[in-house]
Amino acid sequence: MPNRLTTSVLIAMVLGLLVGWWCFGQLDVAQNTALAANLHVLTDIFLRLIKMVIAPLVLSTLVVGIAHMGDTKAVGRAGVKTMAWFLSASVVSLTLGAVLVTLLQPGAGMNLDAITPIASDALAKPQSVQEFLTNIVPTSIFDAMAQNKILPMVVFAVFFGLACASLGPKAKIVVDFFEQISQIMLKVTTYVMIFAPIAVFAAVASVVALKGLTILGTYLKFVGGFLGALVLLWVVLIGAGYLVLGKSVLRLIKGMREPIMIAFSTASSEAAYPRTLDQLEHFGVSRRISSFVLPLGYSFNLDGSMMYCTFGSIFIAQAYDIHLDFYQVATMLLMLMVTSKGMAAVPRGSLVVIAATLPHFNIPEAGLALLFAVDYFLDMGRSATNVVGNSIATAVVAKWEGELSPAALAE
Repeated sequence: MPNRLTTSVLIAMVLGLLVGWWCFGQLDVAQNTALAANLHVLTDIFLRLIKMVIAPLVLSTLVVGIAHMGDTKAVGRAGVKTMAWFLSASVVSLTLGAVLVTLLQPGAGMNLDAITPIASDALAKPQSVQEFLTNIVPTSIFDAMAQNKILPMVVFAVFFGLACASLGPKAKIVVDFFEQISQIMLKVTTYVMIFAPIAVFAAVASVVALKGLTILGTYLKFVGGFLGALVLLWVVLIGAGYLVLGKSVLRLIKGMREPIMIAFSTASSEAAYPRTLDQLEHFGVSRRISSFVLPLGYSFNLDGSMMYCTFGSIFIAQAYDIHLDFYQVATMLLMLMVTSKGMAAVPRGSLVVIAATLPHFNIPEAGLALLFAVDYFLDMGRSATNVVGNSIATAVVAKWEGELSPAALAE
């Protein structure tokens, strides 16, 4: 499925470029604008399909993730240390992505709000701090789900998940119910992604028809900028690991080459899970620590994916000439910090998270179409980064807990 979908997306992107280039050269501006408006119907349908899964998917995955956090009580200090590392890594990943995309400005100059029909949606007035704080608390979870209001859903999920965790076995049937809902919605999301090539073709063809092949320069800057940001994130993560593990962190990364390549080639960090677990044990991490920290990492410590969420969201804002001030960017980071949790197994989970985030900052959701064409290829890099981040986190916690073999730390 992933390989077939990747091939289909690549073919759709090439066809979109060719069709758009032909239209740009052969049709006038009015005709190309009308063509873009017609093609927008296809991207709009795909966006609606993505929005369709947001509410049940986010609610179920967050409830299950938070409810299962009750298991950390049995592990005591290791659980606290693990979450402290995860939260620190999340802050670094999100912040680094926001800083680099702001400095690089890959979306600047596209001016989509001025030339494309997909940006004609009326933008809401910015909320005051008081309004924002009031509106994140839901008066009704059903109203929040109906309107895809992600933050109110998160607030409800936190309370509901904590209540389930505190009740333990009494709430098992409810937690199992939400777990089944999450599995069903994962399958629905997989079905939705089958339509991605159609959306890619429509999105690329419409933009190229209006702007010509200059869009390739924008994509090159975006892809190159993000891959460069991932390299810098690797340096930061390895540097943080060096502070705890010393030079052994380099041997750890060397030992993780196979899991990293599996994640990169399949664009799935989950596909690399079994080999990651084996390599951590081979490195010297006790099975007790690795079997606890690594699964948590796959829900709470997706460093590459979190960086992509900020990088992609702000890139879309730049493409529409929407300026986000410091307060808005900080709010976005906090929001992504929560909404990105529990989305590890979601096909193209980052796109779902970004789709849920954009409306809160008055960024046209149609801008998500800009990411369709290159998302799979960037997913390869961020999946590999997720493996690196979780491997280092597991080894660090093992060292803190005295459950890393002396041989692993030998110079």
